[in-house]
Amino acid sequence: MTEPHIPVTEDELHAYVDNELPAERRGDVEAWLATHPDDAARVQSWRSMAEALHERYDSVADEAVPKRLEIERLVRQPRKWVYGAVAATLAAFIVGGGVGWLARGAAAAPSALQNFTVHALEAHRLYVVEVRHPVEVPGSERAHLQQWLTKRCGWLVRAPELAPAGLKLVGGRLLPGSAGPASFMMYESASGERFTIYTVKSDAKATQMRYAAQGKESSLFWADDGVAYAVVSSGADRGRLTQIAQAVYDQMEKTGG
Repeated sequence: MTEPHIPVTEDELHAYVDNELPAERRGDVEAWLATHPDDAARVQSWRSMAEALHERYDSVADEAVPKRLEIERLVRQPRKWVYGAVAATLAAFIVGGGVGWLARGAAAAPSALQNFTVHALEAHRLYVVEVRHPVEVPGSERAHLQQWLTKRCGWLVRAPELAPAGLKLVGGRLLPGSAGPASFMMYESASGERFTIYTVKSDAKATQMRYAAQGKESSLFWADDGVAYAVVSSGADRGRLTQIAQAVYDQMEKTGG
């Protein structure tokens, strides 16, 4: 038995959008939405996002993996980034107050990966507004930056080449992570649009690419080969963020970083 006077939780809102809510509770949720316009707007935005991304990516997710990509890792996890983007439509990740993972229906990501994503968003917010001191080592010293971060972090750190996406390396810095050092790199477009890449060691197994947002900041993040990655932006649309994150992912695959 359920009681209609019990406040509707965020999990129930996600279940309502995903058509996973028990039938006996559905009427209570709809009544709640009728009197809580903010929650109703959130539900509608999740549905709109789901419809848009399914329309855009469903056909791609069904495509066969090209022959040139049939290496062991991509055969094991074909088009990981596409499935992650579609999975991201199934729920919303809101940091602060409550945390909900975007891959509803899949296994929940480890709490360490949740914490990592929060730290990536916070680091981006802290340094992306800096004009004179956004980084410790400038992008003009790319080789030194990579060697220094690799030595201090303990894994192969690479500053991906994002010029084809219109981004130039501003530089990077070493940051403290929740379980050790973190690598932080910043990129900027000619118009001043900034993206950051935050990486830490991770015990998480390889994960799909997932989406997270906090205020104006948004991120696509994943884990692979013992390293967690987050590509973060302020105000970029989902397509632009996906373009950058996919470029980073592809280069990390090629270098084994």
